[in-house]
Amino acid sequence: GTKPWIKPWRGVPVSRPLRACGIPYRGMNVFWLWMVADICGYASPFWMTYNQAKSLGAQVRKGEQATTIVFWKVNDRGEDADDRDSEQEGRGRARMFARGYSVFNEAQVEGYAPPTIDLLSDDARMRNADIFWGNLGIECRHGGNEAYYIPSEDRVQMPPFAQFREPAAYYGTLFHEGLHATGAASRCDRDLFGRFGSDRYAAEEAIADLGAALVMADLGIAPHPRPDHAAYIASWMKLWRGEHNFSNHEVTIM
Repeated sequence: GTKPWIKPWRGVPVSRPLRACGIPYRGMNVFWLWMVADICGYASPFWMTYNQAKSLGAQVRKGEQATTIVFWKVNDRGEDADDRDSEQEGRGRARMFARGYSVFNEAQVEGYAPPTIDLLSDDARMRNADIFWGNLGIECRHGGNEAYYIPSEDRVQMPPFAQFREPAAYYGTLFHEGLHATGAASRCDRDLFGRFGSDRYAAEEAIADLGAALVMADLGIAPHPRPDHAAYIASWMKLWRGEHNFSNHEVTIM
């Protein structure tokens, strides 16, 4: 009956995972490297291959285990000699190729001096978040005790800022609802009317949660998990296990 102790600090970097040169990773590599950092206790956002570390005059510690990431490349198919199936597949159709790479976190490397990251104050981060939201052009009204997106009005409803325990909770909720708004017919035109527990609902909630996490990371604001996240993830897992038809969904996290 006693609530378990939860450490009051974050072991995962707030930013997106970064290459040794400071360029952020994209797509599912972001979430995968976040998870590995959380499990292993890596506080640094910087990752690199063995050869990248060597080229920077650094060295991976002996016995350290690498983390596999995926690099996607789009190849625009041309009319070449190898394009024998062009008539059936469509001449010039782009194809995607995946290649795995092994990377190490800064904590696993010796002699590496990471680029300096300029940290913004909390007030500056909130100002940037407000500016970012304002540039989206999505109407937001405050009032009541619920947060939701209304597709018929293309509007987000939020409780007042003062009702949230902390700014990160407010912005995490705001951008979650804002990601739902990207599904409007005038934007990405997704099906926003799935019922709770359905595959469509699970897919839409995953889009909103994953997208909000990426936005918050770029803004330098650390979101905190909510209890309902577990329900979303449980529904989402059913899709990957083949319990529902996932073929009708087009979900791209870039």
